[in-house]
Amino acid sequence: MTKVIHNPALASVEDLSANSAAFAIEPLHNGYGNTLGNSLRRVLLSSIEGAAIVSFKIEGATHEFTTVEGVKEDVVDITLNLKNVLVKMHTDEPVELRLTKKGAGEVTAADIQTTADVEVINPEQVICTIDNPKTEVVMDIVVDSGRGYRTIDEASDTRLHSDHIALDAVFSPVLRVRYKVEPTRVGQDTNLERLDVIVDTDGSLTPREAFEEAAAILVNQYTALAGSTTVEAAPAPGQEDAEEDSELNTPIEDLNLTARTANALVNNEIRTVQDLVSLSEQDLRELKGFGSKALDEVKDKLAELEL
Repeated sequence: MTKVIHNPALASVEDLSANSAAFAIEPLHNGYGNTLGNSLRRVLLSSIEGAAIVSFKIEGATHEFTTVEGVKEDVVDITLNLKNVLVKMHTDEPVELRLTKKGAGEVTAADIQTTADVEVINPEQVICTIDNPKTEVVMDIVVDSGRGYRTIDEASDTRLHSDHIALDAVFSPVLRVRYKVEPTRVGQDTNLERLDVIVDTDGSLTPREAFEEAAAILVNQYTALAGSTTVEAAPAPGQEDAEEDSELNTPIEDLNLTARTANALVNNEIRTVQDLVSLSEQDLRELKGFGSKALDEVKDKLAELEL
């Protein structure tokens, strides 16, 4: 039985669509598929930073249970539509935006006058419909960033303007997370697992960004609890071979041999460490232009590389 819990590897990332991606993590220590999968899913759904509309004011509407002259929807319907507007922020401070639209037709998120600090992700989202050609809708909107869910009571307490209508806000840009654990093997070791995670976002950040932020949050949490204690770890099973293969593919020129020795090897079509270690000492002695000093230098270098 192994004495070391091997670290896993992110084996692959497959983009399923613009806002959806599948992550394969393997090989995992037995039982760690659900441990990591559940932790990542909970953090992805609850703790990734995002942005949302947190309050608004419509000229001519004194409270949320009223109507706006010349507008088909009442303020309650407008409130629900505003909650569906997806935004992305590039600042940590609340941002005030204005929406102005005159004339009959739909008022959409594209009519919001954004700044360099705010992007509207779904400009096609309908906010309301103007029935009267002479009606002008003027709306002030406050956008803020956060994590998780902010209740309407919390939003009311923190709103910038007391005459604004507060909204409860879902900041999380992650819409859905699914994971599945399957058995896998590396060589003769069959007691391993693979974790497949599918992440769907709203488009304000990519699934990879969300996945990496969730992993970083978990690292910070566990590091704070671990104190100065460390546990020996090793690369994922199979990764050791990959590292060794990478070393064997090292060009002769990168070994810091003397120019005479390196040239002698290259002139004899020995271009990588793999080519070098495949030769016996007798083979090396028989190389053209390769003397005893060069042989001693190569043997010392291979010993240094533990090859």
